[in-house]
Parts: sequence; C-alpha cells; structure tokens
Amino acid sequence: MNVLTEEAVWQALDDVKDPEIPVVSLVEMGIVRDVVVDGDTVTVTMTPTFSGCPALRVMEQDITAKMAELGFASVSVQTVLAPPWSSDWITDEAREKLQAFGLAPPMRHNGRIEITFYAPVVCPYCGSEDTAVKNQFGPTLCRAIYYCNHCQQPFEQFKAL
Repeated sequence: MNVLTEEAVWQALDDVKDPEIPVVSLVEMGIVRDVVVDGDTVTVTMTPTFSGCPALRVMEQDITAKMAELGFASVSVQTVLAPPWSSDWITDEAREKLQAFGLAPPMRHNGRIEITFYAPVVCPYCGSEDTAVKNQFGPTLCRAIYYCNHCQQPFEQFKAL
C-alpha cells in the first residue's frame, strides 16, 4: 500500500511531462503550484503558461491519471490564473533540459520584462548570439522562431512571460 503524502505526490508529479515539451515535467516548468492531501483525496493546483493553453486538458488528464495510479480515490485538479504563470518559475534544471532539447530558455526577469524588438538570443546549438527572430509566433503561444546566422540552424525560443 502506498503512503499518500504530499511528498509522494510531488515526486509522482515530477514524472508528468509537459505535453508540448516532453523533456521537462510540469513541476520543473513551475506549472504545478500546490498540492493538498486529505486522506485518499488529493487536490493539485496548476497555472498554465497561457490561459488559453491548448494542452490544458491533457495536463489535467495526465495529473489525474498519475494520482489515481498513486492510489488516490478522489482527485481534483484546479486551474488558477492568478498570479499568472511566469517563465521565472522554470527551474534551473529545466532550463538546461530545454537548451539540450534545442529550445532556447527564457532569461530570468524577476517580474520586469523589457520589450525590445531584436533582443539577442543565444543559439542552443552553438552558443552564438548572432541570431535573428524569424517569427514571434512559433508552434505554440509561448515560443518564437529564431535563426542562427553562425551555425545556420533554426531554433525556437521559449518566451519570457
């Protein structure tokens, strides 16, 4: 029999991957915000990267399935939008995984984002700053498409939010 503790829940949730970026977990991305265990009932609170995130239902289903697998009889996944998700919540380990995956991680901003049209973005493949934005809108709302003039590789950048 599994011991149903908050610690066990956090460990199990670290296995639930982001459906759009399968090399990082929802915990590493800072999407899972809170866990409350009450006997055989668990409530998991999450904040998606965007309020209209197309993967929201998949994340809820994956969390629910993982909690049922852990042995909870009742699972509630609550979505909260305030405070809004911040790319500052991405762990250092996840930032390394994003870069290894070929996705330039966002810079930390501590709540202050300076909007520039062509801020230098480091290429995740060669480390060059000789990059250019090709499209501010990548395959998902939270990514932009860049091109590295040095190694001539296209890549995506996770936007600072």
